[in-house]
Amino acid sequence: MSRRAGNAGHSTLAFVESPVQLLNVLEWAHAGAPGAALTLVVLSPTDPMTRGQLRRMAELAREEGHTVRWEEARGGATAPFRTIGGLAALLRGAERIVLGDPFSRYVQLLLTITGAGDLVVVDDGTATMEFVAQLARGERLVRWHRKGGRPGPRDLLFAPVSASARRRLTPGVRRTVEVFTSMPVEETPPGVTVTANAFAWTRDRFGPPRLTKGADLVGTSLVETGVVDGDRYLDAVRALAAAHGATRYFAHRRESVEKLHRLAVGTGLEVVRPDLPLELIARRGPIGRTVLSFPSTVVHTLPLALAGTGVRVAVCDIDPAWLTAHASPRARGFLSDVTGTARDAHRLPAVSAG
Repeated sequence: MSRRAGNAGHSTLAFVESPVQLLNVLEWAHAGAPGAALTLVVLSPTDPMTRGQLRRMAELAREEGHTVRWEEARGGATAPFRTIGGLAALLRGAERIVLGDPFSRYVQLLLTITGAGDLVVVDDGTATMEFVAQLARGERLVRWHRKGGRPGPRDLLFAPVSASARRRLTPGVRRTVEVFTSMPVEETPPGVTVTANAFAWTRDRFGPPRLTKGADLVGTSLVETGVVDGDRYLDAVRALAAAHGATRYFAHRRESVEKLHRLAVGTGLEVVRPDLPLELIARRGPIGRTVLSFPSTVVHTLPLALAGTGVRVAVCDIDPAWLTAHASPRARGFLSDVTGTARDAHRLPAVSAG
């Protein structure tokens, strides 16, 4: 029995802020602590699509025997104080903390309260790659699409908390740190254990899916994060769909309604807003025999979730000309790394976007 499986239970406290993070907590529990019950704390965001997917994922977590505590962590100016105050006893009593977003200020603040000896960072997609690299280099924790910009007043005010969190996420004599991920990790910090997320729970729980004859296209929120120009993105989606005969567009939960309306009208694609993370939607089916994506987490996770089904995952490069003037200096290289390290995805050249 592994150390993790032997200690898992209600002394394990997990914090999630997105449906993907919650999915990967379930994957972590399935892989290393089968049959053990966790306490899952959902720090609910305000975005309606994310909240809806989190509600559905919370139902699945309860079906697996886990306790789910839903916190309206952003419901007004006093919500953070109520949330942190209500969680203080649990934090102090937890032997293990599992977290989905080490860049989250909320999570960083909660880490200052706990004395847990075991910390686990579960997959949060491409952010996990950047987190591990920054920890290895001893850098401050900054999301990749913001890296290179000057710290704002709030960043400077929060800097001591962020620095404390980084220290707590560094292994020590009395603290172990594990990263549970499906993403490639090239720079491993000394003492950090990296465990592969093979999406075994997803494959056991759902599917195999029925395959359709056409192709499906996966959306990205790179426009919403200010990395890719909206018009260039629309042109690229249109060209990619035409080249591969795609009929459906699976929207990212953070894509704006206005952008999706433009896309549906301008491309003729059927826009689908999933109620669960795409790995589960694809595994349940129906899904196209080819799934097209721009650089994102799914080019790493979908081949694992769909292993053995015959689905081909293809990733289209981002042309540097699509990047906005506000894109961080890190964006171009990071997106290329996401594509280049996707072991089981077929790489496509960038399409013409006007």
